[in-house]
Amino acid sequence: MKQNFFAVDLGATSGRTILGTFIEGGLNLEEINRFPNHLIEVGGHFYWDIYALYRHIIDGLKLVAHRGESIASIGIDTWGVDFVCVGKDGNLLRQPYAYRDPHTVGAPEALFSRISRSEVYGKTGIQIMNFNSLFQLDTLRRNHDSALEAADKILFMPDALSYMLTGEMVTEYTIASTAQLVNAQTRRLEPELLKAVGLSEKNFGRFVFPGEKVGVLTEEVQKITGLGTIPVIAVAGHDTGSAVAAVPALDRNFAYLSSGTWSLMGVETDAPVINAETEALNFTNEGGVEGTIRLLKNICGMWLLERCRLNWGDTSYPELISEADACEPFRSLINPDDDCFANPADMEKAIAEYCRATGQSVPEKRGQVVRCIFESLALRYRQVLENLRSLSPRPIDTLHVIGGGSRNDLLNQFTANAIGIPVVAGPSEATAIGNVMIQAMAAGEATDVAGMRQLINRSIPLKTYQPQDTEAWDTAYIHFKNCVRK
Repeated sequence: MKQNFFAVDLGATSGRTILGTFIEGGLNLEEINRFPNHLIEVGGHFYWDIYALYRHIIDGLKLVAHRGESIASIGIDTWGVDFVCVGKDGNLLRQPYAYRDPHTVGAPEALFSRISRSEVYGKTGIQIMNFNSLFQLDTLRRNHDSALEAADKILFMPDALSYMLTGEMVTEYTIASTAQLVNAQTRRLEPELLKAVGLSEKNFGRFVFPGEKVGVLTEEVQKITGLGTIPVIAVAGHDTGSAVAAVPALDRNFAYLSSGTWSLMGVETDAPVINAETEALNFTNEGGVEGTIRLLKNICGMWLLERCRLNWGDTSYPELISEADACEPFRSLINPDDDCFANPADMEKAIAEYCRATGQSVPEKRGQVVRCIFESLALRYRQVLENLRSLSPRPIDTLHVIGGGSRNDLLNQFTANAIGIPVVAGPSEATAIGNVMIQAMAAGEATDVAGMRQLINRSIPLKTYQPQDTEAWDTAYIHFKNCVRK
C-alpha cells in the first residue's frame, strides 16, 4: 500500500505544502497549496506571522483529508535562525522577529566584548552573521525584551510549528545548528554560550535528530482537519539541510550548490572542520542528516537579479537570459558578496557604481547587467570551490546544483566553464524531496540517504553541463580576482 508523506516547506518569501508518494521506480510530488510569507513591519521592527503560516498548513492538511487521502506522517522545514518565545502557560508570547530586522546591527561586536569571536567560532564552527540566533538573543537580552524576559522556552521556527500541531516541544539538531548555539563536536547545545545570553538547556525543548518522532496531531488539530493521530516527524528542519539530503550523487566526491535567493556552496563531511583557515574564510559547519556536517559558504545568489527585476516590470527570466546570452562576455565583473549589494535602494545603480569605482565598463543595457551578474556568480563559485578543495577531506569531481537555480541553463553552463568540472543540475524541488525522504526513512520505507540519492538519480530528470571555453574563463578569473573589491 502506498504511503503519502506531507511535507511543509517554508521559505522567507513563500511556502507550500506537498504530498510525496513513492511509486514504482521513483517519487511523485504534488503541490497541495502555496502561499506568501509576508514580513510584518510595525513599531520599527520586522516580524513573521506564525499564525498565518499555521493556518496555511492546516488548510493544506484539510485539502488532503477532504480528498480522502491518508497521510503517513508530516514534516516541516523552514529557513534558519529565527525563533519563538513561549511562556510558562504554553502560549506564544508574540510574533517572532525576522532575521532582516535591523536590531542586530553591530550585535556580534557587543557579544564579543564578553566572549571572544574565536572562542564562539571554535565551539560552534558557524560563520559570524549578525542575525544568527545567538546575536538575536543577546540583543533581546540587552534591550530587556518583554517576550524573552517572560519566556520559559525558545522554539526555532519548524519546532514552533510542530508544537502548534502536536503540543510537543523539541529542538531539532539541524535548525539549532544555524543558531550558533550548538557545539559542533558534541552536537548538543553549548552551555557556555547559553549562559552568555542568560539561558540554559531547560529553556529549550527535547533535543532530537532528523527522523525522530515529535508527537502526533492534537485532538484540536484532528478535529479541525478531519485527520487522525498522524505523527509529526522531525525532518532536517533547516531547509538547506533537507535540500542537501536530496543531492542525487552516486558517490561522496561532490560539492553542492543550493541555488536560489542565496547560493550555498559546500561539501558533506563526517566531522566539523574548524581551524584558522575556515575561521578566516568565514565557512560554516551546519548540522546535516545521518551525522554529517555541511561545511559551506553563503554566497549572494539570485538576490542580485531579483532586486534588479523590481525596476524591469514583469520581464520573464527566459527573456532576460536570452538578452544576457547575446551580450559581450566579461565586459563587467563584480564581487557578489560586497556589502554594497546587501540591500541597496536600487540594485542596478549599485552595480553600475561598483563597476565605475573599479575602473570597468558600466553596464548600459539590461542584458549586460544580467550577464555581469551571472559571470560574476560563476567566478565567485570558482573562488569558493578552490577554498573548499583545500578544506574537504575528499576530492571534488562534480558540482551538484539543486534548488530553483538548477533550471538556469546559462548560469549552469557559465559555472561549469568557470570551475572546470561537470555541473549536474537538479532536482529543483530538492528541499521538499529531502523532507519526504527523511519521513520515508522514519516510516521504514527507505533505509539510508545513499540509497535514496540513487533513487532520485534514477527517477528525476537531471542535466549535465560540461566545461567549455576554459582558457577564456581562466583569463577572466585572473581579471575577476584583480578587479573585484574584497
